[in-house]
Amino acid sequence: MADRPTTVDAYIEAAPEAGRAHLRRVRAILREVAPEADEVIKWNAPFYVEPRFLFSFSAFKAHLAFAPSPEGLDPFRDALGPYAATKNYLKVRYDQPLPEGLIREIAEHRADAVRRRDDDAFW
Repeated sequence: MADRPTTVDAYIEAAPEAGRAHLRRVRAILREVAPEADEVIKWNAPFYVEPRFLFSFSAFKAHLAFAPSPEGLDPFRDALGPYAATKNYLKVRYDQPLPEGLIREIAEHRADAVRRRDDDAFW
């Protein structure tokens, strides 16, 4: 079995070449939104933690998945347009334009909501 990436740089380099530009841009957006967050690999994907989970992203063969949690994604369901979504993920195919503004807005909403919470739960 191949070694799993242990850094976000290595994760992106191990991703399909067609998706690397999107992955690098998503990473940059998330780092701008949460510059104090720890950027770590958990469950074989990049996570942003402050110390609670803010969001993550993951690479697949033909798309990336941005995971801001259902609570982070739900308010934006009507704005997703041509982008597929599940309960937990916004999916962007590598052949689609990256919805940078939408990803930033969702990430900002999620980070603000997590920072206002009183509990200490990770999720």
